[in-house]
Amino acid sequence: MEELPRLMEIFERAKRFMAAHGNGGQWINGYPSEELIRSEIEAGHCFACEEGGEVVGTFCYIDGVDPTYLKIYDGAWLNDEPYAVIHRLASSGKRKGIGEECFRWAFGRKRNIRVDTHRDNIVMQRLLEKLGFSRRGIIYLLNGSERIAYHWVGEKVK
Repeated sequence: MEELPRLMEIFERAKRFMAAHGNGGQWINGYPSEELIRSEIEAGHCFACEEGGEVVGTFCYIDGVDPTYLKIYDGAWLNDEPYAVIHRLASSGKRKGIGEECFRWAFGRKRNIRVDTHRDNIVMQRLLEKLGFSRRGIIYLLNGSERIAYHWVGEKVK
């Protein structure tokens, strides 16, 4: 919880980065809010990535069903086995590769990972494809926003 202000700085930096790279419509209207991130921390879902004692990234890892993934359009999930999801991945920008490290950490915990991203988030789409995620279709968030759904099935990475 003591890192919450730093996490919010990282999210603000990520919003600027996304806008500068053609994705100005994904994290808008105060999203993600401090209240949401506080609740993710309390639930044990929000993680901070540290390097040399400094927080350089953050993401939410949730082992379990995501209600927005119950219905997928124009495609199908690779399987119906238990899965984990990754949401709200952001980097301070001080070091390259933070996103990949977050996913590799998750690969060490679950062999079935689902994630979604905005149609305009080309940076994330490229990272997901590089890491072996398969584009599976379209899901809709609770607010009705469309997202591209990805799925990775593999062996746990040590």
